[in-house]
Order: sequence, then C-alpha cells, then structure tokens
Amino acid sequence: MWLLLIAFNALFIGAGVYLVQNSYYELGAILFIASFLIDLFIINPRAYPYRYTIPALIFLLLLVVYPICFTIKTAFTNYGTGHIFTRQEAVERLLYDPNYTYTESEEAIGFKVFSVFEDSKPTDDFILLFDINGELYLGDVPSPSKQRGKEILLREGKTYKVTSEEVSVDGKVFKLSPFPESLENINMIVSADKEYKSLYALDDPALQKNTYHFIMLVQKYLANAEYLNQDQGKIIGIRVDTDGKWKFFFVERLYRLAYREIEEDGKVSQKMVIVNTRTNEPLIEDKGSFYDIDENGNQVFLMGYTAWVGLENFLRIFTDKRISGPFMNIFVWTIMWSLFSVLLSFLIGLVFALALNNERLRGRNVYRTLLIIPWAVPYFISVLTWKNGILNETYGILNKIILPFLGLDPVKWFNDQYWAKLACIIVNTWLTFPYMMTISLGALQSIPDELYEVAAIDGAGKWQNFRHITFPLLLTVVAPLLISSFAFTFNNFTLIYLLNSGGPPMVGATTPAGHTDILISYVYKLAFEGRGQEFGFASAISVIIFVLVGGISLLNFKISGAFEEIRNE
Repeated sequence: MWLLLIAFNALFIGAGVYLVQNSYYELGAILFIASFLIDLFIINPRAYPYRYTIPALIFLLLLVVYPICFTIKTAFTNYGTGHIFTRQEAVERLLYDPNYTYTESEEAIGFKVFSVFEDSKPTDDFILLFDINGELYLGDVPSPSKQRGKEILLREGKTYKVTSEEVSVDGKVFKLSPFPESLENINMIVSADKEYKSLYALDDPALQKNTYHFIMLVQKYLANAEYLNQDQGKIIGIRVDTDGKWKFFFVERLYRLAYREIEEDGKVSQKMVIVNTRTNEPLIEDKGSFYDIDENGNQVFLMGYTAWVGLENFLRIFTDKRISGPFMNIFVWTIMWSLFSVLLSFLIGLVFALALNNERLRGRNVYRTLLIIPWAVPYFISVLTWKNGILNETYGILNKIILPFLGLDPVKWFNDQYWAKLACIIVNTWLTFPYMMTISLGALQSIPDELYEVAAIDGAGKWQNFRHITFPLLLTVVAPLLISSFAFTFNNFTLIYLLNSGGPPMVGATTPAGHTDILISYVYKLAFEGRGQEFGFASAISVIIFVLVGGISLLNFKISGAFEEIRNE
C-alpha cells in the first residue's frame, strides 16, 4: 500500500511540476492539492472515512474545479485568434520562423536533390547539391535546432564546398559521380554504405515525376530549414517563387534581438527589444501584440500572444455600443425565453396532471402514455422534426398545408425575429410539458385525501380546494424544480442551436449575434464561430452566466429550505 502511495505521489507531483514548468499553473496546482488531500486522507487516522471519496475528489478537482479556474483566468486575458501563444513562443517565432525572413535577391540558387531509393521508391534520406556562382556545395538533412514540445520551429544545416571528387561531412565521406561535371550531369552521390540517386531538379524533365516526393521533403524538412553557407556567411532558405515552384534563395532574418535605452518614470534603463533588421527600428509591443511599421508609417500586426488585460473583457460588454446593444438584447431574451418556457410548460403540464389525477377519467394510463411521448423521444430528433417537418418555411406542414387551408399567409418562422422567438418557446414547451406533468402528478398524488374531506365538510368548492389546498401543497414540491428548470432552460444550448442556430442574425452587430441567441449560444459563437475566436471575451460572458446560474441555485436552496420549514411546522 505504501509503495502504491509513493508511486502515486511521484506521478502526481512529477506531472504537476511538468505542468507548472510549461505554464499550466492551475492544472499543476490542482494536482498538488489532490496529492496533499489524498495523503492526508490515507495517513491521518481521523480522516479514514474520506478515503472512499478519493476517486470522486480527483474527478471533482479535474472536471469541475479546474475548468472553473481556467475559465475565470481566461476571462481576464486576450486569449483567442491571433493571441494563442505565450510571449516567449511569439518572440521565438519572430526570431526563428522562416516565414519572417526576406530574400536577399530575386535570383534563385541552382540545386539538385539526391535520395536513397528502396525498391525503386525514394526515401526521406536525401542530400542537396547547390550551384552558387558556378561552385558546388553539398548539404545534408538539416537538424532541428529550435523547437517547442514536438513542434520544430527551425532546422539548421551547413553547406560544404565541393573541391574534389570526395567531400567530407562530419567525418563521413561522400563521392560525387561523375566528376568533374556540372550540377545537371551529376547523377549519383555515394557514401560508405549508401547510394544517393538523382531525385529532383527544376529543369530536368526526367525527374519531374518525383515532384510530389520533393514537395513532401519540403514540408517535412526544408520549409522551416536554413543552410549556412560558411564561405559567404549567408543563409540559404527555400521559398515559393513567382512561378509557383519551390526554389532556394539567399535569405536574411527580418527580426533580431537588441538592447535599447528606454526611459520610464524619469529613469533610463536597458531593455531587450525586437528590431527590424531592414529599418533598424524596434517593434511596437502593445496589449499582447507585436506591430511593425511599414513604408507608409502604418502599424502592421505581426503576431499576438496571450496577455493579461484585466477587466477589459467585462468593460467591453457594457462600454462598446456595438457589443452592449446585442448583448443586452440577448440577455433580456434569455430571461424571457427561460421564464415563458418554464411557466407555459408548467401550466400545460399542471392542467394535464389535474385531468389525469381525476379518478373518474377513463383510460388514464393510455392518456398518460400518449402525453409522455414528447419527453420519451430523443431530444435532438424532436427538435429536428419541428425544424424540418413542421416549421420549415418552404415545405413544413404549417406553411404548406395548415395555414393555406385556414386562408392565412405563410409565416417566416426562422427569418423574422418575433416568429423565431415564438417558435423557440413553442418547441421547448412541447418538449418539457411532459416533465412538468409528471412532477405535478406525483405531487398531487402525495396530497392526503383527508384535507379535501375536511374542506368538503366546511362547504369548500373545487376552486377553493385548488386555491387553498392543492396549489400551496403542490408548490412545496414543484417550486424548487421550477427554479431548477429555469436554470436549465437558461443554458439550453441544444434547442437554440439545433432549431435555428440563434438566427436570424442581428444587423449591425460586430460579434456573431442572433435574435434568438441565448447567452450560452452567444458564448459558443464567440469562441468557435465568426471571423475569429475570442476565448477571453467568451470566458468573461461565461463568468457572468456562472454568477447568474449560481444566484438562481442559491435562490433554489433558500426556497427549498423555506418550504421545508413550512412542512415541519
């Protein structure tokens, strides 16, 4: 047992340290807390009963506590499209990513690729020959030099000048055949145990059949590679030329690190900045973004990183009119949608429950079975049936058959905001009234018959019985469930998204907002749809939803306690 505990601690603490080192501080802290609590439960005799909660504790921390912490943290950052990396990752990409280089001249460097063939098929074991100003240089497979995790940011290689038939590369001898000849005529390079045969050259029609394999080599090894030509002190990189073909050029890195004197609060200090090697001007860094200055003096966005923005996402909801307007409309509609859906489904369910509770009603079991069908059918099937079979504006049964039969014009169920909202409430009421009917029926059957007998002696009628006995006692059971249903409907993403994806869209909104979007579907669109993914802004709205639903839950507990006190009295 102790060996198992030691192994468990080693696993959790090791994983926690690794996560913290890679900036996953919340998840690392969760693992440390879990390890501490589990040790406490096992070692401390007084905590013996808590040992049985260890699996639940682990899932609680990982699946509940951590997502809450991560969402709250993200709400105070600019995390999203263009701001995914950390600052260190963004700096490394600006410095080492071959995309941030420029060609020294438009003249391409002649080259030829040689590869080891197995069963007449080329492999990834290759060698390059470059023709630079009539002199040959040999380059082997570039090695990874800068990487983050499994992603390779930069590969580097060297070129070796060919002065004789044999070229030595790190103690390994390569023999060119035939030699001396031009680059085009050399067709084989032999090492001690391998033969490299001609694979690809730009102007050799016989080798064009291997173009696909050459492109695969580019994608795997050469696209993010740089070869250092030691004789000239220049870097060779591969680029797509104007004719659409991959070619090698002399390239220069566009950005480098440098120290500059910065004056802050009246003090001059040395600060490391990123400098444009062409203009020798430092990049502008503002709110988690790097900007360069073009020839017209305009700021050009280069790369962003995840940065702390404080309350900016929350203030943006209320200060930016292009966002606050749609947001408030969505918030008000979310309240109305939840309120009307719950009240209508409860009223309809209560009416059916009162009818089914009448002992003189024949065939009650049949009616109960029929009325519960909307609840029994899978949710998404019912929603799609309403969307495509009933409410479809072109071939739905309402617009195509029923409304024309009544002499009414077709209704724009999904293209008019008011009809779309009504459609959402109707469909949700249809899907939820069986649940309300069931809980109301159960509550009605729990009311003692003696209360009605006493009321009958006092001369009370059906309305007085319902008002003073049935409804108050019914609420003691149903009220907490109504509040829970309100909270569930408040976040009922499935119906809104499946029925009409929150449409029709709001005109003039700068975010992907629709007239029937509720807060949770709006958050989804912000995070995964539209022109960019705004995880930080979406997380801020998620925090607001969390506070609202948490308040509803507290109200639920308070009401539940109040009814329990009434029952005890």
